[in-house]
Amino acid sequence: MEKLSKVSIIKYPLSTEKSLRLMESENKLVFVVDRRATKQEIKQEVERLFKVKVTKINLLLTPKGLRKAYITLSPETPAIDVATQMGMM
Repeated sequence: MEKLSKVSIIKYPLSTEKSLRLMESENKLVFVVDRRATKQEIKQEVERLFKVKVTKINLLLTPKGLRKAYITLSPETPAIDVATQMGMM
């Protein structure tokens, strides 16, 4: 399998009502990612880009064909701080 380029793994963050609620209550960020990216590749890219520790990743394929990554951050890194850094808040 070909190695995905770093730019194409994470497409964009989601800032819906649900994702903002997850950010506050469960310390999670939601991104739309490349369909071919593995959990390990997504984890490495998020940790490299935002200098955070990822504890868990859940992936979801939407009916529209998008792949969402629900990324749980370690307790010492608030997801709201990362969202502020990205300009979402």
